[in-house]
Amino acid sequence: EVQLVESGGGLVQPGGSLRLSCAASGFIFSASDMSWVRQAPGKGREWVSVITSDGATWYPYSVEGRFFISRDNAKNTLYLQMNSLEIDDTAVYYCATGGLAPAPPAPRGQGTQVTVFS
Repeated sequence: EVQLVESGGGLVQPGGSLRLSCAASGFIFSASDMSWVRQAPGKGREWVSVITSDGATWYPYSVEGRFFISRDNAKNTLYLQMNSLEIDDTAVYYCATGGLAPAPPAPRGQGTQVTVFS
């Protein structure tokens, strides 16, 4: 069974940083493309970043240059370093297996809440 457990969210002021983690199990992590997705209250799910099994990355314009996705295949863990956070980054963040698709997938777990407040 695929399990993805996110952590690292919290409260932060604009301009601050957070590092999210996603512990993966139940599948061959090293062979899988992985993604971060977020959903803000009242809004649809939004791709935040993608990393392929080969380490190639993709970001939407809204976070490019501020967010950085990485992976540690030895630890079966996915990371998202978020810098220069903005109020509009407030959302529940969750990780997902696979890369870009016609629509972001629904979360498997609880995700982790990121709140940027001034």
